Amino acid sequence: MAGESAVSTVAKPQMRGLLNTAIKRNLIIALTLAGVSGIAFKQIVGNERKRKYAEFYRTYDAEKEFEEMRAKGLFQSC
Repeated sequence: MAGESAVSTVAKPQMRGLLNTAIKRNLIIALTLAGVSGIAFKQIVGNERKRKYAEFYRTYDAEKEFEEMRAKGLFQSC
């Protein structure tokens, strides 16, 4: 009798609704990863790009750029 208690039964496999369960799980995972990726991209790329543009326009001198281009002969009318 001691030998019989050592035998375990295997759980029955899910036969109905397996595709629906897999789709729900994969959809939740996909949406979560997409959201995390979007937020990470905005933080890493978007905010850095905004910072660089702000820095450029804070130090940009249009008159100086114009004079440099005019000195190089890029304008026909000047």
